[in-house]
Amino acid sequence: MQMLPALGSNTAQYSAASVRSVILDQIRGRRPADAKTFVGALRIYLRFLAVNNACQPGLDDMLPTVAEWRLSSLPRYLDTTQANRLIDTCGKDGPQGLRDRAIILLLLRLGLRAGEAARLGLDDIDWTNGVLRVAGKGREHLLPIPVDVGEALTAWLRRRPLALDRAVFIRMHAPRQMMTVSGLSGIIARLSDQAGIAPIRAHRLRHTAAMDVLAAGGTLTEAKELLGHAYAVTTMTYAKVDLTSLRQLVVPFGQVPR
Repeated sequence: MQMLPALGSNTAQYSAASVRSVILDQIRGRRPADAKTFVGALRIYLRFLAVNNACQPGLDDMLPTVAEWRLSSLPRYLDTTQANRLIDTCGKDGPQGLRDRAIILLLLRLGLRAGEAARLGLDDIDWTNGVLRVAGKGREHLLPIPVDVGEALTAWLRRRPLALDRAVFIRMHAPRQMMTVSGLSGIIARLSDQAGIAPIRAHRLRHTAAMDVLAAGGTLTEAKELLGHAYAVTTMTYAKVDLTSLRQLVVPFGQVPR
């Protein structure tokens, strides 16, 4: 536990002031979820000590409560320049580069989750009608295939090696089969680092897809359908960073009622 050196080895001398001081120092600047983990770990440790008469009882009640409201954080996304750099990082000559490019465009344009992209099968692509069947979190929905995504998928599938299954995205080394979620996420982290962006996860591209819908004048309902959210409240988090729409709601200073 990172807090033990600061707390000291003499548990009998632990006090409300000392444990609060240590925990506040440890969680300063951390995300709410991480802060809650630290507080929870210390609370369990203090209860254990108290049960064994190694510290005064009740110290666990002295720890602060970490507030973490649902959808309170702002979604982080790539701007247009960063997204283009990420796409351009993918090679266009060999199968691996073509596969990676198709993955990046699929997540950037259609906002798929990493698991949805990894599970995508050849039979999920309806070339005749230009739609993609996406299954995730207990529901299916159809998404239109943008031109650049269709071109990237076509280029990749023409070079896709023979595989053990009908997954769209497969490993480049034996056994050639469906990619894992961690493998797909690793590709995104590697390419983002090469593009000069701090390594990111697949969800950053999903956020980017949603913000692109709003930036183009789309509605939250359209973003909800793209992302396959079951509930509109989940999509509402993107309204907080749709600055164009929010500016229209701002009441000019001179018109504020007194």
